[in-house]
Amino acid sequence: MLMSAPASCLLVVDIQERLAPKVKAPHAVIENAAVLLKVARRLDVPVLVSEQYPRGLGATVPELAALLVDGETIEKLHFSCIAEQGFADRFRGLGRPQAVVAGMEAHVCVLQTADDLLAGGTETFVVQDATSSRTECDHAAAMARLREAGARIVTTEMVVFEWLAKAGTPAFKELSPLIK
Repeated sequence: MLMSAPASCLLVVDIQERLAPKVKAPHAVIENAAVLLKVARRLDVPVLVSEQYPRGLGATVPELAALLVDGETIEKLHFSCIAEQGFADRFRGLGRPQAVVAGMEAHVCVLQTADDLLAGGTETFVVQDATSSRTECDHAAAMARLREAGARIVTTEMVVFEWLAKAGTPAFKELSPLIK
């Protein structure tokens, strides 16, 4: 099954100021998450962003915070976004059968969120190049475990082109330059 913009929502998990510098390739993750946010915005894909204990880990990194609108960011203490009642309620309220998930750390909050989404029947796509962990081993183990659990492991470009669905449209002409 392909991702579809009208069926999807984008979940950006814990890409925060004090956490980002500690993970592998943070700049690539932030850049890819920014692409996903810009494309989601243009294609009317709803966005939810989590912040794990922001007093300790800081707010969402400025590069991404600048792309958000009021009400998209939800604080949490549970590692899984779906275990956090306020986030889960907002997610269910979107009524989207597909979730595209990016964020930090892949083996903790991203994994637990995706696992809960799968358990709830949501078709779940984890964006491998828009997720990271402090070690490559943890990231790889998370991707393997998520694949085994039924998540689809995808890349930023897969998301963009599946959401766009065809070339030659105004959205394609506007967004294709984001893919370098």
